Amino acid sequence: MTLQINDADGVRTVTLDRPEALNAFNEALYDATTVALLEADADPAVAVVLLTGAGRAFSAGNDLHEMAARVTDPDFKAGEYGFPGLMEALLDLRKPLVCAVNGLAVGIGTTILGYADLVFMATTARLKCPFTSLGVAPEAASSYLLPQLMGRQNAAWMLMSSEWVSAAEAQRMGIAWQVCEPDDLMAEARRHAAVLASRPIPSLMAVKETIVEPTRAEVKAALTREYAKFEVLLGGAANTDALAAFAERGAS
Repeated sequence: MTLQINDADGVRTVTLDRPEALNAFNEALYDATTVALLEADADPAVAVVLLTGAGRAFSAGNDLHEMAARVTDPDFKAGEYGFPGLMEALLDLRKPLVCAVNGLAVGIGTTILGYADLVFMATTARLKCPFTSLGVAPEAASSYLLPQLMGRQNAAWMLMSSEWVSAAEAQRMGIAWQVCEPDDLMAEARRHAAVLASRPIPSLMAVKETIVEPTRAEVKAALTREYAKFEVLLGGAANTDALAAFAERGAS
């Protein structure tokens, strides 16, 4: 089981549930999350999707063990949907997406927020885009979405520095809408999600479509650019050294 799914008052709460791996995305979790979004989109009883994490992390990003295997294992088997499928499902989700960032959010744990309509963060949560520390390129159209959301300089720092960003800084930068005490996070996120879910679903969908549609082509183009850069850099010297250092830390 990699996800928990619960419905209440038109809000479908999807909880990433690999706490032993800090909810890092492996192929199974990419597939499960993609299916959850597709099913929520198609379910006429669901008005809003609320995404959060189990345990002390929202998501620690890509599972680096699988990233290494993708480079070194000739028998590596990608999931049915994988990362590209999740990107497509996020871009095509017609209903509001609310994210409740309960703990650390690394890589895709941060870049997924570019697709959110509302982001709530616990005061103790932190964000990081570790792409330069891993010797790879941006992902999830973050090279387009984050500058749109945060402004170019905030996005440049987030994407280039591989440094942690606090919840307060995330709110100042514009990637977090509200910051809550940890014990209040889910109640606040659910309260706001329930307000949205009380509105007519066709109207919610119409608002979201008119917000997303002008950027859809740009998001797809950014994904294409990022995939091309990632393909060149994955398995390169900097990436290989970073993954080897990660494996060494895990073994020690």
